Amino acid sequence: MKIYLNSITGVQDAIISMFMSKRSWTPELNEIIITTCNRVFDRNGFWYETVDAQDLSVVNNWLEKLFKFGRKHITMLRYIDISVTVEGLHRGAQDDFDSHAKRLDNRIIRSSTRLARFENEKSDYYQGKILTTDEACNYLNIDLPNSIIVNDKKYLKVINGYVLEENLNDKDILRGLYMLSIPSNNIFKCNLTEWSHIVKERDINSNANPELKEMIELTLADIQKIFKQYTREYCYSIVN
Repeated sequence: MKIYLNSITGVQDAIISMFMSKRSWTPELNEIIITTCNRVFDRNGFWYETVDAQDLSVVNNWLEKLFKFGRKHITMLRYIDISVTVEGLHRGAQDDFDSHAKRLDNRIIRSSTRLARFENEKSDYYQGKILTTDEACNYLNIDLPNSIIVNDKKYLKVINGYVLEENLNDKDILRGLYMLSIPSNNIFKCNLTEWSHIVKERDINSNANPELKEMIELTLADIQKIFKQYTREYCYSIVN
């Protein structure tokens, strides 16, 4: 399994939000925040390799204040979105992660078992741990018949079992034989406030599936490369 942090957006908006409540915001400050952040972060929200020392100091000062205030005023961190592509998470863990779809504002699209066909595939986590019936029969040199007759109906051999002959190309029927170990790719977006909750529920200290915990840990580590303030302990401290 691999994860790809595509972008972190909304940092400028989150910083601007700090100056609204006490009416310290001005159009001039708005422009300073935007232009300074544009000199420090690229279009995907990642730090430029070379940054002016003064700009770096200013932005880091803003970020320190943002994460300090954002722990209590959690709306501020809702302005910051992470976009993540996940490759190869198994379908069972994908279903567990889907339970947080509301916190993702339903911004998650995953590999469909209805629109695509799966072969005898397993995610990395299940490699070497389980054998499908097809694999076991192959290792034992047991040849399963290509078709069988049950109750006067003909069923044809497919991945993980048999399907009624007339349903051979019906993906809605075929997916009834797919196992939860199949790899499932997805892309999701989540704001930092809601991601902190998911970290608490699914990180290395939780009772989540090991592969899902790995996904959370990899994502958290990549976020910390951008925001050193966004630690596990910080996530735990946000009440949401």
